[in-house]
Amino acid sequence: MAQDKISLPSSGGGLVRYSDEAKSKFMIKPQHIIAIIALVVVLEWLLHVYGNSIFGLG
Repeated sequence: MAQDKISLPSSGGGLVRYSDEAKSKFMIKPQHIIAIIALVVVLEWLLHVYGNSIFGLG
């Protein structure tokens, strides 16, 4: 039974580190993504509450 083990190469067993593969020229911090999402939520809420009076639909 001990003979049935599969030995993996010493390079990490086929794991790929994509950060070493390519670097993007456009980097966004996670804090910026959260801020953009929060702004979209607030903007959608404002349009839902005040949109009819702003655009004259109500």
